[in-house]
Amino acid sequence: MDFILNNVLQDPPVLLGLIAMIGLIVQKKPIAEIIKGSVSAAFGMVILTEGVNMLTGVVSAINTSVQVKMGVGVAKGLSDVTFTADYGGAVGMAMFLALVIHLLIARFTPIKTIFLTGHMLWWVPFVIVAGGVEGGLRGPVLIVISAILSALYFSIAPWVMRKYVWAATGDDSFLIGHPTTILSLISGFVAKRVGNKAHSTEDIKVPQGLSFFREISISGGMVMFLVDIIVGFIAPALVPKGGNLFMVALNAGLTFGGGLLILLYGVRLLVNQIIPAFQGISEKLVPGAKPAFDVPILFNYKPNAVIIGFISAFVTSTILVLIANTTNIFGVLIVPMVITSFFECGGAAIVGEGQGGIRGAVIGTAVASFAMIALVGISSAMMGDTIKNWMLIFGGNDLSLWAIISKFIASLIGGF
Repeated sequence: MDFILNNVLQDPPVLLGLIAMIGLIVQKKPIAEIIKGSVSAAFGMVILTEGVNMLTGVVSAINTSVQVKMGVGVAKGLSDVTFTADYGGAVGMAMFLALVIHLLIARFTPIKTIFLTGHMLWWVPFVIVAGGVEGGLRGPVLIVISAILSALYFSIAPWVMRKYVWAATGDDSFLIGHPTTILSLISGFVAKRVGNKAHSTEDIKVPQGLSFFREISISGGMVMFLVDIIVGFIAPALVPKGGNLFMVALNAGLTFGGGLLILLYGVRLLVNQIIPAFQGISEKLVPGAKPAFDVPILFNYKPNAVIIGFISAFVTSTILVLIANTTNIFGVLIVPMVITSFFECGGAAIVGEGQGGIRGAVIGTAVASFAMIALVGISSAMMGDTIKNWMLIFGGNDLSLWAIISKFIASLIGGF
């Protein structure tokens, strides 16, 4: 079990490669095709992950400098060390049991989805276990309750936003398994009522001399260059000692643009291999099931919407952060949500675009930003004894929402 948890389920390239292999074997494909499809799917995930890491590195540097400026303790790594040391085993057991329940749900209920976002298979039970601990649960009860809630998330979250995803992509062969769900649902709901689908973000008219802006790598890199310049003036810690702000921002923009190119290539390679291979699993093992992938899969469909949504979310949420910190409404000091503004709100912008064009992407994502700040503020305050710092950086999304739900349910159970 330890081997499977640590070397398969938490290793996305291996996990997706195995999924592709099983699908091709079930379809009785020739051995050469099985090897090619399996390895290509793994390659696609490796490339996608490296692209995501490049993007995350750029936005994390901004986050860290702002934290230093605001005097907030910088979150080290991706988890609270003490919490992971004390409850890492419970998270692993909850994840394993959750996957079993999740597959049973897909096999025997109308909710036909298989959650394939490898790192989220760990982070969802991670935050749910933390909520359970905050609510007073321990031991087997903590593991079982966390497993049930995690399985429900793996099954329900991709399913409830399926129509929004299909409307935005025109492709009903996959779903999205990522913590963007609550923000995307809000964005789609608002965009449908205030937007205009006739005016798409991908049809923006650009003068011939500025046609390079239509390349997401160039427009995204330029946006991040400007963001770094602005943040560098406000939070000097962004620039290393003896460094130059212009060059730091320039390299950040180039890295961000290059990361987008790598990410999108990985997306295309992964989708081209995993979707046909997954049909074998869908037909033979879990009839009618659809794979749920990481949110960058969407970026290839509406690249302009991603950048527009990021700008809308980042500006709106930063204003809200200043208001929240000035009024101390949550009792915790919140930092600008750069990572969530790009990834989760990027997905929300694509959903908003699919429902209401340019206006839907902008307004839908801006409204979703209100929920983002409320969620990160409430969840950080509630997770004060476990993963508060982690939530301040990576929350404001489904992870915050389900940590809150977990603590609420744990508190009810603990009362009996």
